[in-house]
Amino acid sequence: MKRLSRIIQFGYLVISISSCYAQITPGAYQTDLYLPLLKNKSIGLIVNPTSRIQSTHLVDTLRALQITIKTIFAPEHGFRGDAEAGKKLSNTIDSLTGIPIISLYGATKKPSAEQLADLDILVFDIQDVGVRFYTYISTLHYIMEACAENNKLLIVLDRPNPNGDYIDGPVLENDYKSFVGMHPIPIVHGLTVGELATMINGEKWLKDSMTCLLQVIPIKNYTHRLHYSLPIPPSPNLPNDQAIRLYPSLCLFEGTSLSVGRGTPYPFQVIGSPDFKNKSFSFTPVSIPGVAEHPPYEGQLCYGKDLRHVNPIPPFTLSYIIELYKLTDDKNSFFTPFFEKLVGTKKLREQIQEGWDEKKIRETWSHDLIEYKKIRKKYIIYTDFN
Repeated sequence: MKRLSRIIQFGYLVISISSCYAQITPGAYQTDLYLPLLKNKSIGLIVNPTSRIQSTHLVDTLRALQITIKTIFAPEHGFRGDAEAGKKLSNTIDSLTGIPIISLYGATKKPSAEQLADLDILVFDIQDVGVRFYTYISTLHYIMEACAENNKLLIVLDRPNPNGDYIDGPVLENDYKSFVGMHPIPIVHGLTVGELATMINGEKWLKDSMTCLLQVIPIKNYTHRLHYSLPIPPSPNLPNDQAIRLYPSLCLFEGTSLSVGRGTPYPFQVIGSPDFKNKSFSFTPVSIPGVAEHPPYEGQLCYGKDLRHVNPIPPFTLSYIIELYKLTDDKNSFFTPFFEKLVGTKKLREQIQEGWDEKKIRETWSHDLIEYKKIRKKYIIYTDFN
C-alpha cells in the first residue's frame, strides 16, 4: 500500500511538473505582442535552429504572416546550426527562402551600416545557456551596438535560461575581454538574454556608453526557480540537458590539453586524454562533419571521467579540473593561453597550479559576486531564485 501511495505521489509530481512546463511560453510564441511592431516594416532576424515556435522556424512563421524579412544574421554555428564551434562562416543565400544570410561569426561580428540601411527593425531570437563564454550573447552585444549606432529598434524575443537558477564563478576582468567574454559578469550569470540586454544598456557597456533602442518580449510564466529542459539543442556539441548543465564546469577544459568529448556522441559529458591510462573509462574522438570535424585527439584512445550519468549534476564546480590537473604528469602543458580568456582572470590558473582547494579559490571571487548580484537585481524581469 505504501508503495502504491509513493507511485501515486510520483505521478502527481510528474503531472505538476509537466503542467508547469506547459505554461512556460517563450517570447517568440507570443506573436500578438510583437507582430504589430513588425507590420509593414523591413525586418532583419538574428536567428538559428533554436528560433522556433513549436516545430516551425520563426522565419517561416513570420513569412506566413506576411512579415517582410530582408536579411538573416547568423551567429556561431550558422543559421541552420550545421557548423562546428569556431568554424568561420561566409555570407550566403538561404536555399529555402532566398533570403540573404550574413555571417556574424568570422571576420565580421557586427552588422555594418550598409547592411542595416534598408532595415527598420532587428529581431533577436536565439536560445542561450546562461554562461558567459557561450558566444550568442557576444553576438547580442554587437547587434545592440550596431542598432545604437544606426538608430534601429532591437526586439529581443526572450527564452528561458537552463542554467538560470544560480550564479557562480569569477567575474570577468577587463584585461581579459574577448569574444568569449565581453562583460564584467560571472561565468554563470543567472540572466535570460532579455535581462542581459537590459543590463548591457543600463550599465552602458556598449561602445562610447551608447544605448540601444530595445524592447524585450518576456517569457510567460517563467521564473528563475524553474528548471527548463530545452526542446532543441542550442548548438551541435550541447546535445542534451546533461551536457548543458555540465557545460559551465567542463568548458574550462577547452583551455587545457584535455578533450571534453568533441567527436563522440557525448560531448561535454566526458573528459580525458591519452595520458590517463590508469582510468578505466575510455573514448575515442572521431571526425563528425558539422559537429567536430577535427576534434582534439582524433582517432586516439582517451582515458578519463564519464559524467553521462552523474545525478544530481553539480552546479559550476572546479572539482573536475583540480582533480585532473593533479593527475597530469606534464603540468607545464596542461593549460593553454585560451584558459584565461574562458575564465576571465589569470588568478585561477595560478591558484590551481599552487594547489589551492576549491573552497579557498571561491573565497577570492566571493566579493565580486556580491557586487555583481547588486547590479543584477536592477535588471531582473522574472521571479528570482532567492
